[in-house]
Amino acid sequence: MALRSEEVRPAAKRTARPGTRDLLEAALRRPNLQAALARPANQRGKERHRASQPKAISGIFPWYAKGGEVRCRVADRAIKAMKDRVRQLTKRTRGRSLQQIATDLRSYLQGWKACFRLAGTPRRFSDLDEWIRHRLRAVQLKQWKRGKTIYAELIRRGLSPQQARRVARNATRWWRNSGMLLNLALPNSLFDKQGVPRLAT
Repeated sequence: MALRSEEVRPAAKRTARPGTRDLLEAALRRPNLQAALARPANQRGKERHRASQPKAISGIFPWYAKGGEVRCRVADRAIKAMKDRVRQLTKRTRGRSLQQIATDLRSYLQGWKACFRLAGTPRRFSDLDEWIRHRLRAVQLKQWKRGKTIYAELIRRGLSPQQARRVARNATRWWRNSGMLLNLALPNSLFDKQGVPRLAT
């Protein structure tokens, strides 16, 4: 009787696991780690210090007012972004009427004001309101173009002939003239009627 031969199964292949050295070399090849190691040690310490500082939440920073009261202010980066956007909307070469510009500002400023309503800096918001209306007066002065048109429009809005002549004399200096007697001819109440919101209220 023939003996039955035992079946020989092939040994399972074992996957080689990476050693400690392999893992370390793979980690050192990461770009972010290489960039971190390339910086001086003192700079890395400063970065860890900045990372431990409290960060702004949605562009709002806490600060201590007089008496130890904690208030919030808008971050400088958020203020800069807002002013850049307002400059785009109130650009004097856009070819849009003052009412159309006021409509664009209303939709943008209402959303911006809602985002930063927790900020307790009314003086900063008041300065921004003044700056925005200064730009609107410059836009209107630019749209009147000629000195004769400026003179007639200012007379119609209640300025004396001497005051109107003073503004019309420098018809092309829109930014300077918008901060002079135009506050009387184009008061803040005019922009309120056009729907431009105030940030300080």
